[in-house]
Amino acid sequence: MREDAEALDIRDVTANWVNAEVLQRQIDERIKALADLSHTPLFFGRLDYLHAPGAEQAEGAEGEQFYIGRRHVHDAEGDPMVIDWRAPVSQPFYRASKKDPMDVALRRRFGYTGGELTAYEDENLTDPAEAERTSQLLQQEIERPRVGPMRDIVATIQPEQDEIVRSGLAGSVCVQGGPGTGKTAVGLHRVAYLLYAHRERLARTGTLVIGPNKSFLHYIEQVLPALGELEVKQATVDDLVAGPVEVRGVDEAPAALIKGDARMAEVLRRALRSHITLPGEGIVVVRGSRRWRVASYELEEMVRELMARDMRYGAAREALPQRIAHAVLVQMERAGEAPDDRVQNAVARNAAVKAAVKEIWPPVDPAKLVLRLLSDAAFLAEHADGLLDDDEQKTVLWAKPARSVKSVKWSLADAVLIDEAGDLVERTHSLGHVVLDEAQDLSPMQYRAVGRRATTGSVTVLGDLAQGTTPWATQSWGEALGHLGKPDAVVEELTAGFRVPTDVITYASRLLPYIAPGLAPVASVRENPGVFEVRGVSGDGDVVAACREALAFEGSIGLIAADARCGVLGELLAAAGMVFLAPGEETTAESRLTLVPASLAKGLEYDYVVLDEPAAVVSGEPDERTGLRRLYVALTRAVSGLIVVHSAPLPAELAST
Repeated sequence: MREDAEALDIRDVTANWVNAEVLQRQIDERIKALADLSHTPLFFGRLDYLHAPGAEQAEGAEGEQFYIGRRHVHDAEGDPMVIDWRAPVSQPFYRASKKDPMDVALRRRFGYTGGELTAYEDENLTDPAEAERTSQLLQQEIERPRVGPMRDIVATIQPEQDEIVRSGLAGSVCVQGGPGTGKTAVGLHRVAYLLYAHRERLARTGTLVIGPNKSFLHYIEQVLPALGELEVKQATVDDLVAGPVEVRGVDEAPAALIKGDARMAEVLRRALRSHITLPGEGIVVVRGSRRWRVASYELEEMVRELMARDMRYGAAREALPQRIAHAVLVQMERAGEAPDDRVQNAVARNAAVKAAVKEIWPPVDPAKLVLRLLSDAAFLAEHADGLLDDDEQKTVLWAKPARSVKSVKWSLADAVLIDEAGDLVERTHSLGHVVLDEAQDLSPMQYRAVGRRATTGSVTVLGDLAQGTTPWATQSWGEALGHLGKPDAVVEELTAGFRVPTDVITYASRLLPYIAPGLAPVASVRENPGVFEVRGVSGDGDVVAACREALAFEGSIGLIAADARCGVLGELLAAAGMVFLAPGEETTAESRLTLVPASLAKGLEYDYVVLDEPAAVVSGEPDERTGLRRLYVALTRAVSGLIVVHSAPLPAELAST
């Protein structure tokens, strides 16, 4: 298939060089999408239907057999050899069961080692003599050691995951999932499915995956290309709002908390609208020998009407000169003239009209608006009246007012405010679908920033309320979805854990009553109990020894520690001659150990984890609840084993219950 694409000759099929460039780019993308992936088989399953799908199920009718894979594959004649996992005919591979075989007689799973076919396993779904059993190949695939970036899960998608993956484009979905439930993979596979089912529409409107940090995005970036999808953009919330200003500063938690509050949206709206001034006098427009007057009361009516329509500030400002020009044209027509659109546009550009519009509805720079709000106490007090109390206003005001936009050390929360102000002036471009991962950590204003990118599209929200590690972490998905502008989104909960071993998730779940009361703990479906040990040690040298011990196992190793301890541990590892990576750097067979600051652990996974000093992870956060949530994240990064190493006493919340 790739060779066919490479052999295409387009010299005589395009009308001009522009068409040729566009077509060649599409061919290049096709070739790239058909690249071979090492150790990735083209098919992983087979379905033997009792009857041909879509045909009449007459007695004696022959069934049909389909191989299921990551991509559609056809032979030299164009006949299908492998069916794309997203096709409707593939759905029973994930949903069929003994209770509901979905007209499938046999489901076959294939097992691979290093890209070579090594095993297969059959389920006779319509044979009453065969009992339903857990697939051993499925278990082996889930537990396969992880080296390198995140991989796709097309061979292991479960029925409850498949329902979310295949839900329609029109509706938004929120997935609450504890550690190891596969929510990130489900979100990415939902993007791949939507691109398959609605390719033309999403090609026009665009798709975006938003993650918490660059390390996380680097970790997941190969999943969609492995499924043949190359056009999905990835970004952090910081990337979305970083356009107008450079983020160089950091807010104290109390200031960031208030700046991220949804009340700030109304403060900004009031501050922006305060620039509008009702006209005190009329306008005289001179054209040739004639003078046309628009009275002040007419201008006031126009301004009030535009304000009542609640248009974007910039759109209303552009509409006002046209309204004034229209009033002049009406007078011209009454006087017997026959003006056309060109005359109206000329009047709208008239110096007197432009001067009046500038006076009534002046241009506003979003960054300058936010600068004034945060540096001018009187201006903030006027527009925050009834919204922020005096203490809250003092908290967000800068101690030393900045002189210009360029001299400010803007924080991320400031950039989000500027983004909000920018949208009030001019509508933000909307995409067809947005995936928001680790969503529980966003502030209300950050939710609004993401929601602006999907006002005409849908959203897939992924997160775990128990893993919220910011002071402004959301308390409920209903509240978050309201800020996002998607209050009607369906909330789905994944509680089956495929990644974290039973002993590990049971230990970590001791924290749930303190960090997320009422949230259901994850139930691990792993048959392999894995390695789990809580080890009291005498010093940092024992941490290095635990890492060396973990490296004896196959797969990736993560040493997770409080951010403040990473420098010391890095020096100890280097002194011991142990090569280690930073989060986001790709593990290889030679470099399998990653030193992970606890603040960057979210969303990552390692076969074996050594967790250093849980008490230091907790104390490294502004408050105890956030610290315990950070610890919960760190405890649940392991796929096959966890060694907790501590010389200080463990947090009381981890004591046996």
